[in-house]
Formats: sequence, structure tokens, C-alpha cells
Amino acid sequence: MTRSATAQGEGAVAGRAISPFHAITPFTMLDYPGRIACILWVAGCNMRCLYCHNPQIVTGKGAIGEEQALAFLRKRKGLLEGVVFSGGEATTWPGLAAFMTKVKALGYAIKLDTNGLRPDVIARLIESNLLDRVALDYKAPRHKFRAITGASVFARFARSLDLLCGQDRIPVEVRSTIHSDLLGEDDILDMARDLSRRGYRGTYALQRAIAGPDRPTLGDLPPNPHPFDTVRLARLSPLELTVR
Repeated sequence: MTRSATAQGEGAVAGRAISPFHAITPFTMLDYPGRIACILWVAGCNMRCLYCHNPQIVTGKGAIGEEQALAFLRKRKGLLEGVVFSGGEATTWPGLAAFMTKVKALGYAIKLDTNGLRPDVIARLIESNLLDRVALDYKAPRHKFRAITGASVFARFARSLDLLCGQDRIPVEVRSTIHSDLLGEDDILDMARDLSRRGYRGTYALQRAIAGPDRPTLGDLPPNPHPFDTVRLARLSPLELTVR
């Protein structure tokens, strides 16, 4: 994922089955459009993206348990409207659906940030009416997917993409993190065209990778060395682009 976590307390590190969350960001008006929300950062991930600047979440274990997280959410009822499940990768946690059910019972809307490698989990969450919004990370075109993510399973991501583009029950945003050492403008346009072919009609969000000496990444990337021509990208893309 693409935003840094802010820890809510420092508990003893335990297995993720007991303590699935790395941290809680208690307040955000940016990560859930239209809602005041918090972020639950699920520890662990099934990718190793070179630009990831949350390596402590991806490779670490959880420090916050389910009951601690639920206690936080109970106290914030009436102050918060939504809960964002981010990471790491939330869909790798076997207890995700059961915990989301408890969050729903408290009256919160739920947004899932996901890399799409578990289309089976995403499908079950949609069928169970547990999701109100999804942000799907399109990491790289097929020919660069393994090199950038460390995962040679583009087909799984594509199934999630088709699933989310083929439904109209919940809003979906597709986004890509861009670093000029990893992706070129033609790669970005390839992804935009692929999205359009699959029926995506939303805004395609491009997020500049955060990297440098004070923001270490899994791939030890330097700051973005070359600016992208966003005017050219907007002109050639079949989708509306937004750059963050």
C-alpha cells in the first residue's frame, strides 16, 4: 500500500491469528472518500513490491489484537463513519470476513485496499455485503508484474480486476504507484488501455512513489529520477487520470 502507518499503541508482538493488526491510524479524511474514517493496518503481505515504503508492515507481525481494535471502534462510534482495511494485504488474513462482520455490526462502512491476489476472498466479501468501497492496486503490466511485485501470478490479479469491473454494487477505484525506475509512460498507458478494455469506467489514479534516504523502500529505490509527462498521459489515456 501507499500510505505510511501511524501506530496506536505498542503492544507485544504476537502471532497474527491473535494480533492481526500492525497499527491503527485513528483518523483520516483522505483514505475513504466522502467519509471520516480510521485505518486498520493488517500485518503481512503476499507481494514484495520494490516501491513499498511500509516494509515493517509487509514483513512484520501484528501488535494489536482483534479485541483491542474493536474496543477502539466502539469508542469512536458517532465520530467515525468508515473503516479502511489496508496493509500489507488484508485479504491474506483468514479472519478478515469474520472481523468485518463485527465492524459492520457497529454501523461502520468498510473500504478495502487490496492488491487483488485473492479474488476468491474479494468475491466472498462482496457476496456477504461486507464491502462498501474498494481500492485496487494495479501494480504493473503483465510483462513487468513479477519483477516489480515479486509475485508471478498476474492471472489472479486479472481475475480480481474483471470481478470488480464487472459488478456495480460497490464503487471501485483503480490506482497505480509510479516510479520512473520501474515504469515508463508507455507502461502506464498499457495499463490504462487494459482497464478500459475490461470495462473500467472510473478515474485511474496515479500515485507518485515515495522513496529516498528518509523513506526507505523494500527495493531501496532512489527518489523518482525523471518526471512523468502527465499532460501527454492524460491526452493519450482512454480513461480520466488523476495524479497524486
